[in-house]
Amino acid sequence: KAVTVAKSRKFRDHHGKVLLEGHRLIKDALQAGAVLQTLFFSTVGHLKELPEAELKRANLVKVKFEDIKSWSDLITPQGLIGIFSKPDHAKMAYPAAQLTNSLPVLLICDNIRDPGNLGTILRSAAGAGCEKVLLTKGCVDPWEPKVLRAGMGAHFRVPIVANLDWESVPSNLPAGVQVCVADNKDPGVQTETEFTSGSASSSVSVSSNLQAPVKSKPKAHPSESEAGEGMAGVGVPELAAQYYYENWVQTPVAVVIGGETQGLSPAALHLAASTGGKRLVIPVVPGVDSLNSAIAAGIVLFEGKRQLLWRYKQDERQTF
Repeated sequence: KAVTVAKSRKFRDHHGKVLLEGHRLIKDALQAGAVLQTLFFSTVGHLKELPEAELKRANLVKVKFEDIKSWSDLITPQGLIGIFSKPDHAKMAYPAAQLTNSLPVLLICDNIRDPGNLGTILRSAAGAGCEKVLLTKGCVDPWEPKVLRAGMGAHFRVPIVANLDWESVPSNLPAGVQVCVADNKDPGVQTETEFTSGSASSSVSVSSNLQAPVKSKPKAHPSESEAGEGMAGVGVPELAAQYYYENWVQTPVAVVIGGETQGLSPAALHLAASTGGKRLVIPVVPGVDSLNSAIAAGIVLFEGKRQLLWRYKQDERQTF
């Protein structure tokens, strides 16, 4: 049963269970209010630093370390595995330090399918103080073990709303939000101050000209993959493009990070266009391959944080 919870998204969704492994992750989950159902442990010592009140409500099962080792996909298991009720972000008690340092920045993940990338993105979102993370349909399950390990506890520090279709994304955004798009796809080095994006997934772009902002042109027809997303016959809107280090943060703001293969959905570009959003371009040295989506997310999120904090300081000075 433990193995099935860990490896089957369908089983997790149907039964409302997730599996967490390791002392730190289980402790973070309990402190955030996640409901522990069953805890498998190899030695009593593993229980000493966990909240006693929470343990009393759960089924505690002592098993051989060899059993946990056979269930785990870790090279060096810690001897502690917990099966939890699938956490509801609306019922979580996030750390006070996280709430105090939260900024009006949201992250939207679009077709992020690599577990390690998504976990790293969630960790960056928590570190930057994102208010919320939205995952659209097509993203890997955030409760997959590899995502949880890469997230390093981020699941219990920042609200995560998963499995959203694009029609329901706006209802999860604050009023007046501006949506900007960034992506890991490289459309190729351009020496012009203006480039034509070869696909809708070309937002984190490469430009060898750092003297002027770049601007993306609309694409005449969606690709076959986009047509498969129900966007056939709908042109991709034109978005003004600028470098990520230039001023783009309006409050509140949401940033869309596209996936590793398909990049941004046409729906993401339409949402950005409807809010007056922009494409955020990360210039890299010509000839260097496109940035990994998790790296791009970290760069853009922390730059957004820097711009917001600088603005707050300016406002404080003016008030003083």
